[in-house]
Amino acid sequence: MNKEDICFMSACDMVDAIKNQELTSEEITETIIERIEKINPIINAYCTPTFDLAREMAKKADDAAKKGAKLGKLNGVPTSIKDLAMTKGIRTTFGSKIYEHFIPDEDVTYVKRLREAGCVILGKTNTPEFGFKGATDNLIFGITRNPWNLKKTSGGSSGGAAASVASGMGPLAQGSDGGGSIRHPAGFCGVYGIKPSFGRVAIYPRKTLMAQTLSVAGPIVRYVKDAALMLDVMKGFYEGDRFSIPSDNIKYLELMNEKPEKLKIG
Repeated sequence: MNKEDICFMSACDMVDAIKNQELTSEEITETIIERIEKINPIINAYCTPTFDLAREMAKKADDAAKKGAKLGKLNGVPTSIKDLAMTKGIRTTFGSKIYEHFIPDEDVTYVKRLREAGCVILGKTNTPEFGFKGATDNLIFGITRNPWNLKKTSGGSSGGAAASVASGMGPLAQGSDGGGSIRHPAGFCGVYGIKPSFGRVAIYPRKTLMAQTLSVAGPIVRYVKDAALMLDVMKGFYEGDRFSIPSDNIKYLELMNEKPEKLKIG
């Protein structure tokens, strides 16, 4: 398999390949890092890469697979985190000069769940200040450009996430959406994003104003099945989040091929 094919593999296929060690997480991660180093200076999707951490996490994922240990649903899959999400030990700016040097001492709930599922964190993706507009730029990191046309916007506020996925710089990207911040950049960049119901993905702590009453976290991906897989990991009740709702007891990936009896589009 050539490097281009690896960069555009689905996350579901990566999970299987890593489990069987047909491809290692280290191989996949190193290939995507190489692509990020080549393309990100042009697009500016990643604002804070975490390549050393990614390599450590990839090795851990491969070791678990080789030992026949119980594997997380995303074991070894490279993933990016939006710079609005708090990440323990990783710079989190919220796109604002106020937090330019802020390093959280805890993960927000859904990042913790992604880590526990075995994902490999490639870095943080760019966002406008506090996610409050539909284009992605800020005073710290500058503009994220649309990978299909560098003169166009990637949308916002998850513009870095959508641009990274569209350009093969990772199969999974965590985005967030209060007024279109997953849906707009997904549409602008030609990828797939879903805004879950409010409260379906617990958010704790809720650091920014929009996260208090509007924003939800969700996946941005190239393949719908990867969105189901990622959302299965991220969703769930958490008692610290007063807005989180009880589990729906649904495994989205398992229901991917189920056809609805009646369907209304309106």
